[in-house]
Amino acid sequence: MAQKAIREFDAKSILAKHWDKYFPDFTYAYETVMVQNGSELKEAAKDKTWLKDKSLVAKPDMLFGKRGKNDLVLFRDKKPGDVSLEKAASWIDDKSSSKQSVYFSFDGDTPTGDASVDMLTHFIVEPFTPHKQEEEYYISATCVGDDDMLYMSAEGGMEVEEGWDEKVTEVAFKITDTEAAIAKKIKANIPKDVAKADKDAFGEFAIGFFKAYRELNFAYLEINPFVMQGKKIELLDMVAKLDDTAGFMMVDEWGSVEYPTAFGMEAKSPEVIAVEEADAKTGASLKLTLLKPEARIWTMVAGGGASVVYADTIADMAGIEDLANYGEYSGGPTTGETKFYAETLLDLMTREKDPSGRGKVMIIGGAIANFTDVAKTFTGIIQAFEIYADKMKEIDLKIYVRRGGPNYEKGLKDIKEAADRLGLYIEVYGPETHVTDIVRMALEK
Repeated sequence: MAQKAIREFDAKSILAKHWDKYFPDFTYAYETVMVQNGSELKEAAKDKTWLKDKSLVAKPDMLFGKRGKNDLVLFRDKKPGDVSLEKAASWIDDKSSSKQSVYFSFDGDTPTGDASVDMLTHFIVEPFTPHKQEEEYYISATCVGDDDMLYMSAEGGMEVEEGWDEKVTEVAFKITDTEAAIAKKIKANIPKDVAKADKDAFGEFAIGFFKAYRELNFAYLEINPFVMQGKKIELLDMVAKLDDTAGFMMVDEWGSVEYPTAFGMEAKSPEVIAVEEADAKTGASLKLTLLKPEARIWTMVAGGGASVVYADTIADMAGIEDLANYGEYSGGPTTGETKFYAETLLDLMTREKDPSGRGKVMIIGGAIANFTDVAKTFTGIIQAFEIYADKMKEIDLKIYVRRGGPNYEKGLKDIKEAADRLGLYIEVYGPETHVTDIVRMALEK
């Protein structure tokens, strides 16, 4: 399962869009906006009158937790629940005007480890929800091994992680469990500390939550805390990751969800973003991570497991500083999808010569495919070669191919003939050659 973190705003938007399906007996106001500065917030208030009428809460929405402990949640001016639109807009402009230091771990209230420093660019703003501490609850779900796990607690908030074993009830479900079996198991495992008056409602909400987690293809979904006041629910804080392998079939359910770069991390390149967008539209798998684009060894590997093996082998034999990228194309991509992926790699690797004057290396590898038509995917690679042949020769690129699977003989023959015709250096090997031998061959030469 490929997991991609999404903003709190997007997580709440997805759940709100399908609220009536999964929580028909509960109400959720879904009053939330995401802005980048105070001016945007004031502009939003023209249509969303609650921004002017209600006390507000503002916080960054940039894929990091511990916002309260980092003093990055605005919910009070002189007292809790008295933050005006003007105050929220001013606070957002202040926090976004200079780099902020954020700690990801704490011992009590004392930060531990080094701070991550970056600009705050996105904020989520919602109404302040007056409530009692005992109305706060915790719930989350994720996949662990072959099971889906549901975690529930009568205690929500920043301290739930401390004393996890005592506070949190864990329930495992098999993929084959029926809805009736799931509901029965959840009701039987409601945390004992949930208020007696809330137990039935808590169980009902948990059943809907778990169903939404599965059917909406979340890889991880956490609400900490949610406030339950009878059948009225408020989602105070959410963390979510989507299973992006399901993106191509969840376009309508998810809407225009964004996969942002986390706080403190380098922004993604346009090429990586383009591959992610292509991956989201196909049932195949297209992945690209740029490690060191100026490095000389590039890989185009079929299969997630094989990509790890090749990366490890290159790191062992040449050193990680010589490895330019990491990624995969697998799951039966079309000729066009493979051509796009190959073009992306060739464009990146041919922009500059190796700083030390060495020739560059392209390793097209993979194990033995089960159902991917090797000849079809290699046709896409050949089409990319035809576009970039001159640039490939300028950087003295040497290509090493090892592949097996359906139509591999034709695929290897076609790619060898095409490279020879284009004047490119290439060596091709089939499944009789060990999967990583081409790494050794390439580096020895």
